[in-house]
Order: sequence, then structure tokens, then C-alpha cells
Amino acid sequence: MGKVHGSLARAGKVKGQTPKVAKAEDKKKKRTGRAKKRILYTRRFVNAVATFGKRRMNPSPNSK
Repeated sequence: MGKVHGSLARAGKVKGQTPKVAKAEDKKKKRTGRAKKRILYTRRFVNAVATFGKRRMNPSPNSK
């Protein structure tokens, strides 16, 4: 048997002293794999409005 790092009296110290955060409302699970790629495709190419120049991922509100 090897030696234990630190005394076992302090086991779980950090977890015990962190404040409890209430669970958020149950969220709908994200799609994965093929289904996620499908959503990305429709978002980028099907729903996209034809604009000149680069397609911006997160345009600023005052830009055109």
C-alpha cells in the first residue's frame, strides 16, 4: 500500500465549501452528428439572404 497524500480528514473540503447552485430548467438536447451538420447547412446556405462580400457569423447591430 502506498502512502496517502494529505490526511483523509480533509477529503472533499473544496466540494463541501463551494456554494450550491440550483439546476437550470431542463434544456432541449443539442443535435449531434449528421443532424447538426444539416442544421448548419440550412442556416448558412438555405436561409441566408444574398448579400455581397463576406458572410459574417456575428454581425454588429449597426452594420448593413
